[in-house]
Amino acid sequence: MGKPFEVQSRTTPKPGPGEVLLQVKSVALNPADHIMRDLGIHIPKFPTVIGFDISGQILEVGEDVPADTNASPGPLYQPGTRVVAYAAAAFKDCNPDYGAFQEKVVVPWQHVAPIPDEGISWNEAATLPVAIQVPLSVWDALGIPRSGGANGASSNNRPKKEALLVWGASSSVGTGGVQSAKLMKEDSKSPFAAVYATAGAANQEYIKSLGADRVFDYKDPRLVESIISAAKEDGVVIQNCFLAMGDLAQCQAVLKAFAGDSQEKAKIGSAPPLPEDAAAVDGVEAMFVIPAMHDDGERLAQFKYWIATWLREKLASGQIKPSPEPTVVGRGLDQINVGLSQLQKGVSCTKLVIEVGV
Repeated sequence: MGKPFEVQSRTTPKPGPGEVLLQVKSVALNPADHIMRDLGIHIPKFPTVIGFDISGQILEVGEDVPADTNASPGPLYQPGTRVVAYAAAAFKDCNPDYGAFQEKVVVPWQHVAPIPDEGISWNEAATLPVAIQVPLSVWDALGIPRSGGANGASSNNRPKKEALLVWGASSSVGTGGVQSAKLMKEDSKSPFAAVYATAGAANQEYIKSLGADRVFDYKDPRLVESIISAAKEDGVVIQNCFLAMGDLAQCQAVLKAFAGDSQEKAKIGSAPPLPEDAAAVDGVEAMFVIPAMHDDGERLAQFKYWIATWLREKLASGQIKPSPEPTVVGRGLDQINVGLSQLQKGVSCTKLVIEVGV
């Protein structure tokens, strides 16, 4: 704990029922990685292997793993299939068999999405799992019906009079939030007429290219007023916000301006933990969103939709693309420490990637 990772040899794990063994090609880095390394959070014993974002190739398939589905003809989970995966170590008491930062890793099939054979590189693919899982989990937590009613909810064909707000859109999960929000806006049954986002001036055009209708400069001293004014100009209200990164108080101020337009509270789903001293705001609910940590059945059902269904289908149809652009730190597991040091210094609108077996 608090020391750089060390590269060591270990026995290749075997996949159990419902699991696949992957040959790791690339891994992407997340803030949680250096927090866990430096503070030992959620790690009950050492040594272990951590990490979340993986691209790789299936080497071995355990029992009870589906070969194909009616929704997507052809092989899904078989040796040789190219995939992205969200490593499950954080949900397995940091059992090292499930950590991303190694050459071969075991992953529950529900955490895995096959990717097209062409058009997406290993490095690009590694940017996807966390960037997609986090916003999809936020939309679920906010009670937004899944497209097509996949969670049994119904929008009742409400008029399209709302804007979805993605705060901190140039972060990795923010870009995934914009892309997924765009697809919800395009759903004829959704109430969303626009996607709003905040980002730095240098990244605004890129965020628009992902699907944001309006992008506001987070350094604007009148940011809150600018967003509220734009919404009134567009004839929409803002009652749902994904806080990918940034200032919770500013999000609360925006949503408070529209809190009286609905009988329900406006809601903020936050990727970072909420500040301990966060103020309560009338009419606005803020929540820290994470997957189910202590119920394997619930978590696997969540990931089956987020990764094995939604992401798989959207990649196959070309509706989702890897974002933001990867920056390759180097090749080899020993480069992970280098990448995490770079990540701690701060990056903008890029995802740091380590090539492991490309």
